[in-house]
Amino acid sequence: MTSQVDQAEAVDGSDGGEGRSGPVPPPGARQRPAKPIRRVDRVIIRFAGDSGDGMQLTGDRFTSETASFGNDLSTLPNFPAEIRAPAGTLPGVSSFQLHFADHDILTPGDAPNVLVAMNPAALKANLGDLPRGAEIIANTDEFTKRALAKVGYAADPLGDGSLEAYHVHRVPLTALTLEALKDSGLARKDAERAKNMFALGLLSWMYHRPTHGTETFLRQKFAKKPEIAEANIVAFRAGWNFGETTEDFAVSYEVAPARLPLGTYRNISGNLALSYGLIAAGQRSGLPIFLGSYPITPASDILHELSRHKNFGVRTFQAEDEIAGIGAALGAAFGGALGVTTTSGPGVALKSETIGLAVSLELPLLVVDIQRGGPSTGLPTKTEQADLLQAMFGRNGEAPVPIVAPATPADCFDAALEAARIAVTYRTPVFLLSDGYLANGSEPWRIPAVGELPSIDPDFATGPNHDGEFWPYQRDPATLARPWAVPGTAGLEHRIGGIEKQDGTGNISYDPANHDFMVRTRQAKIDGIDVPDLEVDDPSGSARVLVLGWGSTYGPITAAVRRVRADGGEVAQTHLRHLNPFPANLGSILKAYDKVIVPEMNLGQLALLLRAKYLVDAESYNQVRGLPFKAAQLADVLFAAIGTLEEK
Repeated sequence: MTSQVDQAEAVDGSDGGEGRSGPVPPPGARQRPAKPIRRVDRVIIRFAGDSGDGMQLTGDRFTSETASFGNDLSTLPNFPAEIRAPAGTLPGVSSFQLHFADHDILTPGDAPNVLVAMNPAALKANLGDLPRGAEIIANTDEFTKRALAKVGYAADPLGDGSLEAYHVHRVPLTALTLEALKDSGLARKDAERAKNMFALGLLSWMYHRPTHGTETFLRQKFAKKPEIAEANIVAFRAGWNFGETTEDFAVSYEVAPARLPLGTYRNISGNLALSYGLIAAGQRSGLPIFLGSYPITPASDILHELSRHKNFGVRTFQAEDEIAGIGAALGAAFGGALGVTTTSGPGVALKSETIGLAVSLELPLLVVDIQRGGPSTGLPTKTEQADLLQAMFGRNGEAPVPIVAPATPADCFDAALEAARIAVTYRTPVFLLSDGYLANGSEPWRIPAVGELPSIDPDFATGPNHDGEFWPYQRDPATLARPWAVPGTAGLEHRIGGIEKQDGTGNISYDPANHDFMVRTRQAKIDGIDVPDLEVDDPSGSARVLVLGWGSTYGPITAAVRRVRADGGEVAQTHLRHLNPFPANLGSILKAYDKVIVPEMNLGQLALLLRAKYLVDAESYNQVRGLPFKAAQLADVLFAAIGTLEEK
């Protein structure tokens, strides 16, 4: 299940060895004179159609084969915000964008080189993102008068001259699929559903993707319906043959494998990486993992994945609501497990009282917030970074909580381990702020060796700690953490609850001075968490502009910085993983630059915190469109900032 490349292995659950020197044609492929091959260093492809057209599956399979081939890649699935929007309408368009290259890349790309449009709605919804000269592969069978009128086209754009700036391939995908499956015995409606596999076969030929892994996947996915599996495989092969034989596609393209650092790789999404990080945290700490969760987009995949890993000591509980989910997780933490709850912004609002209880009880608890567009139900399938202030302050009273944010899909693994380390070491709930872009996006992940992972020591209390008695709030002088006593341990009986505790003994206390002391102590514990110093990328050492990001803005910011430097601009970059507490050297870094730009997918929440804490004129650059930043867009912002300083 691995394939060897120049410097790395690629693992994605399929046999990708066939793709190293070009694709092996699927069985039965027609032998024709070879067409010219054009070598390119990167490609951005977007598949778009109705939510029932299988665009996510198509994109996922193309991504898996691209990973097995050894390219670097980044993806952007984009789902309709409604569960089932009307077919053929703009709100119902689902898309999947993949950027793959022979070198290190950071984003799913700003503008697709190729758009596969399964209907007029898909074309209209995505046409504005295409650069001049892009290729459009349009399913002409769906461009009927009714379908065109549904999205406001007065005339067929495939024939009215409005697409002259693009290379348009008019392909009757539906008809060709039905022709390929005419002997399958399937009803017409069932046969039509395989048109996404025809499109996948065509693109696999066009970009020299391996084929065996997809065929294996289809046989496994439809193992209980072998006739459906074979129909999809026939359609897939027919698409490949169409590309090989049609005169409409004069050339195919080749993107060489990327030269990645030595290691074993697999393609991984953010939610999957986060799930694996939680499992690894359980193994490195020796603690059972307990997930108390209520399904919510875009966090549900973590519940689904962790439920598969009982063999690693993971227990999952799908609760009746958000409050029950976190209550069970906190109860598990009291019982000596690593308690985890997963949710999105609306769920955090419901969990806030129990998070405050966890602050008071001082127990390890991971609150995983996969952010989405809000407020309220908002944009359930779209990405945003607007929960930072909610994570920081969204509880009654003084209830400080550490906050950790991953930067990329693969980084979700390391961020989960770091959040668990902090929670266990300092006896505190910890927020892990991912978002929809990271959760659903994917990239190559180098699988670490076990010895590379940090050890996490629960250091359970084993006996009395104060003059022969057990005091539940007798603190470790280094971390200010209280002892973690597993219920049932002889001699460690103690009082616990949400009412304020007396320092040391844990008895109920209404004493004003004690409350003041406990509030300040809990804050001091969070402030004293061991956080690595921030590193600044400033090659020249003379940049006057610093761009500072957090979370999923890392990829677009870094890509923008590369563009600016390639054009001779000087800009420094740094990125925050720890948002509470901030790294100790952050203040001095901010004051070392004339201008600080903070791009965020909110209205300036981190910038607000930086201004308040460090009294620096942090300049926000914000968008809340439900989509990640584009690198070109941020590069323009940085060039403008540099230009403003040069004029002074």
